[in-house]
Amino acid sequence: MPETDLDLLIQAARAAGEIATGFSGETARRWEKSDGAGPVTEADLAVNEMLAGTLRGARPDYGWLSEETEDDLSRLDHESVFIVDPIDGTRSFIEGSRTWAHALAVARQGVVTAAVVYLPMRDKLYAAAAGEGASLNGAPIHVSGRAEMSGATMLAAKPNYNPEHWQGEVPALERAYRPSLAYRTSVVAEGRFDAMLTLRPTWEWDVAAGDLILREAGAVTSDRRAAPLRFNNERPKLDGMLAANPRLHREIANALAR
Repeated sequence: MPETDLDLLIQAARAAGEIATGFSGETARRWEKSDGAGPVTEADLAVNEMLAGTLRGARPDYGWLSEETEDDLSRLDHESVFIVDPIDGTRSFIEGSRTWAHALAVARQGVVTAAVVYLPMRDKLYAAAAGEGASLNGAPIHVSGRAEMSGATMLAAKPNYNPEHWQGEVPALERAYRPSLAYRTSVVAEGRFDAMLTLRPTWEWDVAAGDLILREAGAVTSDRRAAPLRFNNERPKLDGMLAANPRLHREIANALAR
């Protein structure tokens, strides 16, 4: 029987971890991308090259969207597309932090159907396939059941709490932060935090994998205006992202300024 998309992503993610951990973030060669897009290292590029060869070789009829590959709009002609961030949290990788991830997803007709977020330095592999639930290292995970905003823990950068983003007073949320968006989505899916929010335009590769892992763990995911997320867009950016269990998602979405 042919391996599933999820099997393929898991194998590729583990191979990515072997490559990335062979570099030292503090000594790896690095460059600044144009237009202030942030840093990239030789580790990002090595992982991207392996993933492109492995994944596209296994599924030649799938399109390709990666942070570290020049975008080719021919991907829009494919029913299925790989959406990949070779290293999510490159700044953390450079600083020698353990909190960076490989984020791999397959989207079919705009909806993510298989996903992996792998943190090799923390030995955490989050995975999901459509209709099959979400897991961490093979064990099922589920979002928290907290329904009230007051006291709920939310992963978000400080600017998301600026008053202009909210109707009335800023909710009394317990604030936390993780630099990798892929990791933020995953720990909310795991139930360690109640919600995650980013109001900035968000690249698809940062959250595609987390979107499915969250949904399969019982969350509702949306953009900042509570619209469903769709992937493989011509411009691969989303209007932010909000994720939480259904009731808490509704509470937060209703409190945000439109």
